[in-house]
Amino acid sequence: MPEKKKKTKEASYSAKDIYVLEGLDPVRKRPGMYIGSTGTDGLHHLVWEVVDNSVDEALAGYADTVTIELLPDDLVSVADNGRGIPVETHKQTGKSALETVMTTLHAGGKFGGDSYKISGGLHGVGVSVVNALSTYVRVEVCRGGNLYVQEYERGVPKKNVKKEGNCNQSGTKVIFQADKEIFSELGYDRKKILDHLRQQAYLTKGIKIEVIDKREEEELYYSFYFDNGIKSFINHLSAEEDPLQLEAFYIDRQSTEDIQVEVAFKYSKDLEAKELSFANNIYTPDGGMHLTGFRSALTRVINEYGRSNNYFKASENNLTGDDVREGLIVIVSVKLFEPQFEGQTKAKLGNPEARTAVESIVGESLKEFLERNSSEARRILEKCLIAAKARKAAKAAKETVMRKGMLEGLSLPGKLADCSSRKPEESELFIVEGDSAGGSSKMGRDRRTQAILPLKGKILNVEKARLDKMLVNQEIKSLVVALGTAIADSFDISKIRYHKVVIMTDADVDGAHIRTLLLTLFYRYFPEVINKGYLYIAQPPLYQVSKGRESIYAYNDEEKDKLVKQMSKGDDTKGINIQRYKGLGEMNPDQLWDTTLNPEHRSMKQVIVADASEADRLFDILMGSVVAPRKHFIQTHALNVKNLDI
Repeated sequence: MPEKKKKTKEASYSAKDIYVLEGLDPVRKRPGMYIGSTGTDGLHHLVWEVVDNSVDEALAGYADTVTIELLPDDLVSVADNGRGIPVETHKQTGKSALETVMTTLHAGGKFGGDSYKISGGLHGVGVSVVNALSTYVRVEVCRGGNLYVQEYERGVPKKNVKKEGNCNQSGTKVIFQADKEIFSELGYDRKKILDHLRQQAYLTKGIKIEVIDKREEEELYYSFYFDNGIKSFINHLSAEEDPLQLEAFYIDRQSTEDIQVEVAFKYSKDLEAKELSFANNIYTPDGGMHLTGFRSALTRVINEYGRSNNYFKASENNLTGDDVREGLIVIVSVKLFEPQFEGQTKAKLGNPEARTAVESIVGESLKEFLERNSSEARRILEKCLIAAKARKAAKAAKETVMRKGMLEGLSLPGKLADCSSRKPEESELFIVEGDSAGGSSKMGRDRRTQAILPLKGKILNVEKARLDKMLVNQEIKSLVVALGTAIADSFDISKIRYHKVVIMTDADVDGAHIRTLLLTLFYRYFPEVINKGYLYIAQPPLYQVSKGRESIYAYNDEEKDKLVKQMSKGDDTKGINIQRYKGLGEMNPDQLWDTTLNPEHRSMKQVIVADASEADRLFDILMGSVVAPRKHFIQTHALNVKNLDI
């Protein structure tokens, strides 16, 4: 591993570089304003905030190693070999600069001066918020060969900063213990931490990030270092795809506006686009100006190259943005002096100059890439042209579905047994498997609020099919029309006819497969239905356990065994009858109402997406066309599967 030399400008970073904007008092009263929530995401946000300070030292060129330790008793340690927080007296506060940083909101070296040209922790609230929300914090600073220490309790210093001996190299270590009075539960998720820090290592080329988990008897050690930055990241993201490009497009340049632009992309044979954008290492899930600049450059350059090389006729329309992004996996990372984020969560970058910088650099570089790699360019253009052809076919198919739906009486398919209520907030749509279950459901339902849509067989796997193929599938057409939201660019969540859409399939392998196909459909084409909390999965019972006139339903093997034990006298199970339901169609209407439809007794799971990128990856693996990643996933997790129905 090549050794990265650090800048040696400790003198340029002193107490005068610490700028104070306001106090710390509100943090414990309203922690959600500063860390998003007091659940598990907020707890991990404490780690990100401390790590960000160390990464900022690396971005400024003063550190090359960050070490995170997960310790017993929910302690976390974050250390770097940067310059160390200044410790001399701060003129504005009259306190040590270290204490000022740790106990004052918006106090740091990122609001003026030359200490940090680029930083992710722009708002300066990070380490002080961590201090306020922790029962214990210890900061160790090594500067000028001396070790300085200060400890805090819920943001209040226990003593003044004091010198505790000598040290060999500069740097800062922060050890903290989150306050159990603030957080609903403590306990750090190692995978969550590793995924986040791996991403930070990709985005900061040349930095080494170490993670040491000391919570168990056997110590676990992980290390991330990527000399090729996001080029390594794009190869990691595309490893489980079917690649169209052999060589990734990669560019890392400084713009005339002093904006560092780093972009990498690869095309795959997939139908979905995956776009990740970052500003100063902060993930911007809603994109922003930097992503807009990339999209503009990509669309323009591919159209120019296609026309100049006779890939389409002069009379034909240009390829659209959607055409050129089908199957694209791209990372856009910019680093700039004063990023302007929209919203408290920093979800979108608003700097217009970022768009100009990215569009200019990517436009020039992509043109060179296509001209230099003619075989790659041909594959990309052919992929885009197929996407354009499919888009036109999908538009025609969609218009046919919508027009046909309007002519068929309130746009509803004949197989739908609708409810009489026209209030979406009280209406429920049950998507059931087959005519048998559909018949029982229609007879057992509450006709005023519950609608039943039976599906015949297994619907199309939309992970492997474009929209034009989807819309000629009768079952999918029926569902689209029943929901009332339309689909694709015509989708409108405000027109949904039901605020509970319930997937109700059998408790066997076929039922699980149909449920997975439906979940894939909703995730890819109706994500707002999930985001709004409208999608559910019914939990019908697996067993009916009876003895004499007593009859109780069990939803899993554990419940069934418990019921049998309760009904038996000692070990005598005589007279106990156990009926296992393989399908909903085996239940009569009354049983189906009692167990699955009745709001007072039924059990349903609400579908949520806690981690969109992880969900996207898993849908690609499990439902996509590439076999190898799916085989590996199954082999890895096979032993964790319970109640496998063969």
